[in-house]
Amino acid sequence: MIIGVPREIKNNENRVALTPGGAAMLSAAGNTVLVEAGAGLGSGFADEEYAKEGASIMPTAAMVWNQSEMIMKVKEPLASEFEYFREDLTLFTYLHLAAEAELTEALVQSKMTGIAYETIQLPNGSLPLLTPMSEVAGRMSIQIGAQYLEKLYGGRGILLGGVPGVPPADVIILGGGIVGTNAAKMALGLGANVVVIERSAERLRYLDDVFFGRIRTLMSNPYNIANAVQKADLLIGAVLIPGARAPKLVTEEMVKQMKPGSVIVDVAVDQGGSIETVDRVTTHSNPTYEKHGVLHYAVANMPGAVPRTSTLALTNVTISYALELASKGVTRALYGNQSLKKGVNTYQGHVTYGAVAEALGRPYLALDSLLPIS
Repeated sequence: MIIGVPREIKNNENRVALTPGGAAMLSAAGNTVLVEAGAGLGSGFADEEYAKEGASIMPTAAMVWNQSEMIMKVKEPLASEFEYFREDLTLFTYLHLAAEAELTEALVQSKMTGIAYETIQLPNGSLPLLTPMSEVAGRMSIQIGAQYLEKLYGGRGILLGGVPGVPPADVIILGGGIVGTNAAKMALGLGANVVVIERSAERLRYLDDVFFGRIRTLMSNPYNIANAVQKADLLIGAVLIPGARAPKLVTEEMVKQMKPGSVIVDVAVDQGGSIETVDRVTTHSNPTYEKHGVLHYAVANMPGAVPRTSTLALTNVTISYALELASKGVTRALYGNQSLKKGVNTYQGHVTYGAVAEALGRPYLALDSLLPIS
């Protein structure tokens, strides 16, 4: 298979879909790897490193897109890349289509196969290709929140962990999954008071056990959320429903009750955000805005700020699926791998992931009804 790796063009997105080590594995398996010139520079990988491992360096994005059978990316394509879409091309990347009506329409119209990293799901319910970026984003959310609580950045002027004789900040985390757990680790390590709000009683028991009771846990309901949010110095949105839009758990009225200079970091913004006042997506170059006296951070590609770590972690988990798709071909790979099949969001001009169809009000067609008989 011919596999293309274009340079990411999203604002300050310095990750790349494949490391030189990943390119070496694909090349060794008999595939052709095309890498756009400079694609890896933001993550610290020079073109020469890819070439040494058997990849061909292409001078333009158009050459990569037009000559490839499968495109590997990190973030969803932007409108300027839609012109490259075609029926015989497979796109393997984070898509987050529930919040991307325009991109979904372009994928459907082109009849391109869109396989989303974030909806590939193992039998135990885990999301193996989303997990490492959720770990990064969860940990980053606390670093970022701690910074923006500083007066210089518009915050309340609070040190997250306090000092002897001065209480630490109150960190409220909505969601106890991978993002929330990693956020709690960081916040607890910095000495903050941490509350995790989660809808699963089983998950709350798990968090209570692994943190040895050092964090508070609350069942997710409007009453508990409203009371906790009012006390928050730093509020982290860490809610995830695989493939679907994030539910709006924090209302605008709740945000109005927050302390002036408090900070919201909504990690779920790439799925529409879980906080009602997160009504726009920001960028690394202009990451925050103020509403009702509260600083909002709503960057959709947080791990792009630490691209070296993120690119290595991403390739660790995507490479086995890329090898399977390349060695078997897309159709045969889907027949043999139920987890990979769940990653297919668009196929032959149809939306094939139910939560995406529901979020966008589009017709849904099960993938199995479209695949040829094996």
